[in-house]
Amino acid sequence: MSLVIRSFFDPVTSTFTHVVHASGQAQCAVVDAVLGCDPVTRLTDTQMADQVKAYIQTSGLQLQWLLETHVHADHLSAASYLRAELGGRIGISGRVMEVRCTLADRYGPFQQRPYDHLFATDEVFYIGPLRTQALAVPGHTPADIAYLVNDEVVFVGDTLFPPDVGTARCDFPGGSAKILYRSIQRLLSLPAHVRMMMCHDYPPHHRALIAECTVAQQREGNIHIRDGISEAAFLAMRTERDGKLSAPRLLEPSMRANLGSEQPERY
Repeated sequence: MSLVIRSFFDPVTSTFTHVVHASGQAQCAVVDAVLGCDPVTRLTDTQMADQVKAYIQTSGLQLQWLLETHVHADHLSAASYLRAELGGRIGISGRVMEVRCTLADRYGPFQQRPYDHLFATDEVFYIGPLRTQALAVPGHTPADIAYLVNDEVVFVGDTLFPPDVGTARCDFPGGSAKILYRSIQRLLSLPAHVRMMMCHDYPPHHRALIAECTVAQQREGNIHIRDGISEAAFLAMRTERDGKLSAPRLLEPSMRANLGSEQPERY
């Protein structure tokens, strides 16, 4: 059964949103939906989400799942907006509750739980007829998930970026470069032909955007973790690099909205 994937890119946060469904079938999932947000006023807009909504409606699709790969710190999720407009269930790792406990003093109190389903480790579920597994890939945060669909495509979240960009930071609370290395090895052990759908791209040298690559391409060319790079070398690189990174521009409003401590205002 063939897959259909339509990808949308938000240039403000360098984030991909993906819509996936089986060819000829109506049920679909949206992965990592983006809500626009002004970093100064903190007012939000639905321009990006409305593009996704229009695609679903004009394609005759039925929104079944709104899947989050993790609690995003660089953009607000549009999952709640799309659920209100089109239905569907919001799914995220069950370890999000651990993240909420860790960050309660900073971003709480939490007034709502903006999720409908908390996935157990490696839980299997379905997008229409498509068998999907919520692979636990912690490291960037404790609650990261990669969604493996039909053993053909994996939505990797922030574990991996395009090969010439590398890997995700690990300096957020609960993050661990050691754990991330092992999670990435789990993904790179998938068959070489498996397609990896990116959550972010930060293109160097003005190249075209890369929404997907293969396991083989990551193993051959990822600048941080290609074949032959040891765990010790990765840890040293990641520790040095993370020590120089600034906080995401939308960190505060993203965490408050995505963890459920406040409802963002719209334009």
